[in-house]
Amino acid sequence: MQQASKILYLELSCCVGIYMDLQCPPIVIFVLAWYDIASSNGCLSAKDMSPGSEDEGALPTYREAFPPLPEKAASPDGTQEPANAWTKIRPIKSSMITQVFHVPLEERKYKDMNQFGEGDQAKICVDIMYKTGAHLELSMAKDQGLSIMVSGKLEEVMRARKEIVSRLQTQASATVAIPKEHHRFVIGKNGEKLQELELKTATKIQIPRPDDTSNQIKISGTKEGIEKAKHEILLISAEQDKRAVERVTVEKVYHPFITGPFNKVVSDMMQETGARINVPPPSVNKTEIVITGEKEQVAQAVILIKKIYEEKKKNVTTIAVEVKKSQHKYVIGPKGNSLHEILEKTGVSVEIPPTDSSSETVILRGEPDRLGQALTEVYAKANSYTVASVSAPSWLHRFIIGKKGQNLAKITQQMPKVHIEFTEGEDKITLEGPTKDMQQVQSQMEAIVVDLVSRMDYTEITVDPKFHRHLIGKGGANINRIKDQYKVSVRIPPDNEKSNLIRIEGDPQGVIEAKQELLSRMENERTKDMIIEHRLHRTIIGQKGEKIKEVRDKFPEVIINFPDPTQKSDIVQFRGPRTEVEKCTKFMQKMVAEMVENSFSVSVPVFKQFHKNIIGKGGANIKKIREETNTKIDLPAENSNSEVIVITGKKANCEAARNRVLAIQKELANIIEMEVSISSKLHNSLIGSKGRFVRSIMEECGGVHIHFPTEGSGIDTVTIRGPAEDVDKAKQQLLSLAEEKGGANIRKVRDNTGARIIFPTAEDKDQELITVVGTEESVRDAQKELEGLIKSLENIVEDFMIVDPKHHRHFVSRRGQVLREIAEEYGGVMVSFPRTGTQSDKVTLKGAKDCVEAAKKRMAEIIEDLENIVEDFMIVDPKHHRHFVSRRGQVLREIAEEYGGVMVSFPRTGTQSDKVTLKGAKDCVEAAKKRMAEIIEDLDAQVTIECVIPQKFHRSIMGPKGSRIQQITRDHNVQIKFPDREDPQATPVPPEPAVQENGEVSGEPKEPADPAAPKKCDVIVLSGRKDRCEAAVEALKALVPVSITVDVSYDLHRYIIGQKGSGIRKMMDEYEVNIQVPAPELQSDTISITGLAANLDRAKAGLLERVKELQADQEDRALRSFKLTISVDPKYHPKIIGRKGAVITQIRTEHDVNIQFPDKNDDNQDQITITGYERNAEAARDSILQIVGELEEMVSEDITLDHRVHARIIGGRGKGIRKIMDEFKVDLRFPQSGAADPNCVTVTGRPENVDEAIDHLLNLEEEYMGDVGDDESPTYMKPRGGTAADEPRGPSKGFVVRDAPWTAGPSDQAPDMSSSEEFPSFGSHVAPKSSSPWGPKRF
Repeated sequence: MQQASKILYLELSCCVGIYMDLQCPPIVIFVLAWYDIASSNGCLSAKDMSPGSEDEGALPTYREAFPPLPEKAASPDGTQEPANAWTKIRPIKSSMITQVFHVPLEERKYKDMNQFGEGDQAKICVDIMYKTGAHLELSMAKDQGLSIMVSGKLEEVMRARKEIVSRLQTQASATVAIPKEHHRFVIGKNGEKLQELELKTATKIQIPRPDDTSNQIKISGTKEGIEKAKHEILLISAEQDKRAVERVTVEKVYHPFITGPFNKVVSDMMQETGARINVPPPSVNKTEIVITGEKEQVAQAVILIKKIYEEKKKNVTTIAVEVKKSQHKYVIGPKGNSLHEILEKTGVSVEIPPTDSSSETVILRGEPDRLGQALTEVYAKANSYTVASVSAPSWLHRFIIGKKGQNLAKITQQMPKVHIEFTEGEDKITLEGPTKDMQQVQSQMEAIVVDLVSRMDYTEITVDPKFHRHLIGKGGANINRIKDQYKVSVRIPPDNEKSNLIRIEGDPQGVIEAKQELLSRMENERTKDMIIEHRLHRTIIGQKGEKIKEVRDKFPEVIINFPDPTQKSDIVQFRGPRTEVEKCTKFMQKMVAEMVENSFSVSVPVFKQFHKNIIGKGGANIKKIREETNTKIDLPAENSNSEVIVITGKKANCEAARNRVLAIQKELANIIEMEVSISSKLHNSLIGSKGRFVRSIMEECGGVHIHFPTEGSGIDTVTIRGPAEDVDKAKQQLLSLAEEKGGANIRKVRDNTGARIIFPTAEDKDQELITVVGTEESVRDAQKELEGLIKSLENIVEDFMIVDPKHHRHFVSRRGQVLREIAEEYGGVMVSFPRTGTQSDKVTLKGAKDCVEAAKKRMAEIIEDLENIVEDFMIVDPKHHRHFVSRRGQVLREIAEEYGGVMVSFPRTGTQSDKVTLKGAKDCVEAAKKRMAEIIEDLDAQVTIECVIPQKFHRSIMGPKGSRIQQITRDHNVQIKFPDREDPQATPVPPEPAVQENGEVSGEPKEPADPAAPKKCDVIVLSGRKDRCEAAVEALKALVPVSITVDVSYDLHRYIIGQKGSGIRKMMDEYEVNIQVPAPELQSDTISITGLAANLDRAKAGLLERVKELQADQEDRALRSFKLTISVDPKYHPKIIGRKGAVITQIRTEHDVNIQFPDKNDDNQDQITITGYERNAEAARDSILQIVGELEEMVSEDITLDHRVHARIIGGRGKGIRKIMDEFKVDLRFPQSGAADPNCVTVTGRPENVDEAIDHLLNLEEEYMGDVGDDESPTYMKPRGGTAADEPRGPSKGFVVRDAPWTAGPSDQAPDMSSSEEFPSFGSHVAPKSSSPWGPKRF
């Protein structure tokens, strides 16, 4: 029993392992096993374990302790096994998977062993985890290979695997050749098959483009992945080799019998045979029926089609009848249903002529006894519908239809089969429907027309489109009032129509009264422009338009238009009744004046520490100043470095507030203000770039404020304000800096010589003595340079000239640019003009004598030119002003550039003045006036001409980037405007759209247009002089392309188009033509070329040249398709292929052929197929046969090598065995594990090589066996004498159960462990699942 207990405990452990594999919580099983063992060990004595124990009933039964596993199959009687503990366990399938990838050392990209876990390799792994979402763990194997464990969802792991292979493993490449027509099956729909294959094999597969004649597919990746990818690609190609395509030519007239009514016959054939049958539609003039599928299926379908064709050809006869062209559509029926119905009822095919044909002959084709019945059906369907018309003026159509089609709906609901059609611009209504319903509908329509004509009238008035919005009113208020008051309909054209006709329709009296009111409103209409500075527009409008809304509410009849903010225009337009416009503009002027007056601002610098005192407690001080001075005072933020307080309001109020603020500052600190006189010429240099110098002085001197006068004022006074000590310090620094800036020559001498130069101070007696201190050499050099400087200064002269004050501005404007240019050109001559307002004409020049004379001469020339400046004016009609000033004054700029900078000034918009001022040199002004007169003459003579050219030619006429149209515009001096393109894909507008018109929604349709009028999208508008426009029209028409056709075989079309149209686009760009290739379903052999006549010949020649190239390629492909089959014993196939395909790849590459080996399931296992040029295929065959001949000469010998040395001979990753095989040119085969003779090794090769290899192997065995003998330790023998630990123990309590299988029999023998009945199998052994192949994670 003790033995049985041990066995039971082992069995229990096995059960625990299975529970874990089924993903049941292991802790439950562990507690159950522990509790049962503990209870039996702790609660049962040896006596209790005896068979006769009284507490035997407390023991668990075998079935309770070990519940049986559920049966896989149902019991024979069909009953279900009762549920037990096992059935409650439901396996949960995890969505996470783990895979381990190995990268051998020789294939690793990063082999630096010292940086494992660091460097680029670690960064790449982190990037892969971030991109894919998978978790990666790396480890290094003993052979320095890399093991990567990837965990995550399946798609994440597959993406990570692909990244690992491409970024951590060195890449190899190989090519596989399959027929070109099989490439598309490798790519799959939208490239899905190719993507799946790349992901599955972790490789990159490159397939040649369709226009590339190569059949080689390039594969890049690991060697293992390349082999898998090649295998999959070859499988796909082999699968396609089994499919077939058959084309059966059947006369077009018999196609309806092949397809059958509603395609039933062809559908039945496809279902019966499994093949796909493609019958061309009736609109395509092709006789070929294409059948695709397996060869047997295709053959069966071809037989069925030919059977129907032969039968119908034999039995069918034909009759022709005349049916009116207008009735053909009734015979055809919707989507051809009527023809199918006739075919289904009678078995007769009805052939209707095309719609573009004028023929009225209908042909019936079928068996003679059925033709009569079919003819009756044709006439019945042709006469089932009638067409009639009702006369009605076109302007009444919308009233007949009614709002949202209400009037028509009453008729069409009663007679739903009658179709009523309104043609735009025609005075009739077309009715179409069953004959029996037509008379009633026609009479109803005529009655409606008579009624409307008797009580309706219309009129049209002409109003400029710019006034339409005023007539409509805000939200349509004006126009809706007129409609309701006079019971009329007023149609004002939308802005995009640019029409000036307003149509009034309704009661005759109401039409007259509405017309009078609209005209009276137009007579009182006034438009006025007002100039308001652009910067004030946002203030006038207010936040969210609140302020302008108040103005509009006050003057509701006036429309106020502000310019677009991006235009920076100052013109605001007012439109409305005359009196209201005047009131509104006066109100706006007053508002603007107040804004301008209140927008004066002044900046007051105040020391930062006094800002809080100016604000006061709770803002009391600043609030008081604001209220008393009525100003806006803005202080900088606390965290800002700015000390400037900005005061905004009226000028007087701002000055008062400024004085109040400064007074507070003076009260709080010892603030003084000092003025320092420094020459204004030095001010800019003292301030420095962006205030750099003066800011540094202010910061260094306690933050004093230094104020320089405005530039160009000529004032020398500089104001310094701040604490007394800081002001004195700042004054000294300013004067010192001024002295430095003014002593540039002395500083230059100091820098050149290194000597110190001391000038006399104000207290020194000898003011002419300059002291030089330094080394003897530096003093001598400085003295020399000073003497030269003094000599040059003696040459400095000061002169003056008289310049009329009216010309002063020309010299000093633009920051004295003219004076700077004179100083640069004439040796730094200083020119000083008198201060503004003195009216002095004396100008001083100071510098070297020669330079001063030259500068005076130059200034005299400038003044002479200025004296020649005249100001003239000319009269220009205000309607032409816009032409000159538009596009930012481009025309004026061109005139100024062409005529010596003449300034042309037009009056402000809104002044209605026609006086234009011209200023410049007299000759230039006269020439400019003449040029402007020519422009005005052109504008007066300008006409607008429409040129109708179909839209499809517009792009060709424009040329690349509009170059052709720009050339015509320049050559003929005209403006050309092309219409907007019409969208061919746009949905047609329904006949009764709900549109917003004149402020209300109206469902009434638009007026019909003249069908003979050209489409808007075809009309090109030209503006300019009439003769120039006509010449431009001729030039445009000369650019309309013409078309020619070129015969090109349909099979070559896709190669001409190229991948994604690249080929045809290249030809179109090269020859500047449009090449149209017919749709594939047409299978036409004609290609159309459209373009300029000069380009067509070159394009045709280029296309034919391309055709010749493609035909040559086709011939080359045919030559490359030569096939050669040789028979080779399958046992030689691996040797011919070579290790990893090395041998066969070399043969393929060397001879440029494709070599196919038989598949595993192929009947002809000895057949090898070679495809390529005939001579290449024969050369490849000879190479293969040469290899076979060498292989046939080889012998194989078995030798006995102790299995313990096999691993040593093979070496790490097979390096040892490969070395032996390469050295002796033999093949070695070692036994697999479990082989009958583990010591048997087979050597194959040439006899002499085999003998040498065997000798070498036996020598290695002898050498390695010595090492094996040394490494093995002696077997440990257990001593005969036992120890205390081995003494027999007392009987163990063990684990006891009742009703066990071994207690059922009469014998007390131990259970037979080999018996499957007593110990049933639990299935295959499941290894315990560990968290990681290399142990738990460490954190």
